[in-house]
Amino acid sequence: MERNVLMQNLTRFRVLTPLWVFMLFMLAGCAHQPVAPVARPAQVESAAFAMNGRISIQHQGKRDTAGLRWVHLAQTDEILLLNPLGQTAARIYRDGNQATLDNGDKHYADRDVESLMMQVLGWRLQLDGLHHWVLGMPAEGDLLAERDELGRLTVLRQEGWEVRYLRYAETDARSLPQRMALSRQDLQLQLLIDEWEWNPK
Repeated sequence: MERNVLMQNLTRFRVLTPLWVFMLFMLAGCAHQPVAPVARPAQVESAAFAMNGRISIQHQGKRDTAGLRWVHLAQTDEILLLNPLGQTAARIYRDGNQATLDNGDKHYADRDVESLMMQVLGWRLQLDGLHHWVLGMPAEGDLLAERDELGRLTVLRQEGWEVRYLRYAETDARSLPQRMALSRQDLQLQLLIDEWEWNPK
């Protein structure tokens, strides 16, 4: 029952508001909002960032969609999942000591984000890998990669995940990803990135 509470919060307005239909329309690729141009840091792999976008999650036959804000700093990560009205449905936070998930009046904690998400949601994200993948870069470790004529990743297989880069924000070699599809076993994610901010406060 606990695993369903977060997804229920995200989908509570699915039928009641036209905005939900609009978000699904956007994620389906029928329309998209370009990523605002930003100057890419020289050491992008170690840069702090804030990212705004949308995420679609399909797991065990169920599909849910949420707005997403992710703030990645040197020692912490904060992920906000937003319902169709832009309200926070859940907050995931980690530092060097533990990870927490707040969902309304419910509070969960575990030793790391991956264990926490498995406890609450029944699936997990590889956050250490993901923070590299969203920047269009592989994480450290074994990998298989395919690249386009500009040297940008098009397919990355790493840590049991397959990451497909469906669209980049611009046409140059240093462009950031805009749309990605990630899959592992029976979990499929689509990520649409609307906005980047470097070194957020």
